[in-house]
Amino acid sequence: MSDKEVLLTPDGLSKLEKELDHLKTVKRREVAARIKQALEFGDISENSEYDDAKNEQAFIEGRIAALEKMLRNARVIDRDEIGTDVVTVGCTVRLKDLDLGEEVEYTLVGSAEADPASFRISNESPVGRAIMGQKVGAVVEVEAPAGTLRYQIVKISR
Repeated sequence: MSDKEVLLTPDGLSKLEKELDHLKTVKRREVAARIKQALEFGDISENSEYDDAKNEQAFIEGRIAALEKMLRNARVIDRDEIGTDVVTVGCTVRLKDLDLGEEVEYTLVGSAEADPASFRISNESPVGRAIMGQKVGAVVEVEAPAGTLRYQIVKISR
């Protein structure tokens, strides 16, 4: 079974690499020191500091493994590859909500970089899937828990 390709912008690649480096160099040492200190308290069977440190260590190691896998399967989107004729990963899209008349602008990124609060949506999200490959002027419908949302693509930029 092959691993899924992870689409990243150059900024996204840099962020993941920095996070991985920080976890490996800083956080691993911090949690190791916490475990060592907790062991000095003696009996670990009822030592909550030890349990907390071991849980944090497991979380850190899991995140390191996930980041390493993402980076192994990463395909970086070259800014020069991003066109403005159709919606692709890496472009910024201005959408008009046809029911409310409001406009919103999203940058379409791979799932590893998605941050809806920063208007960075995944190409795998419902809106992302609906607008992928569409041109300016296209009207798309997105099924949401609140009902069907209708958007018109107003602008595509890099």
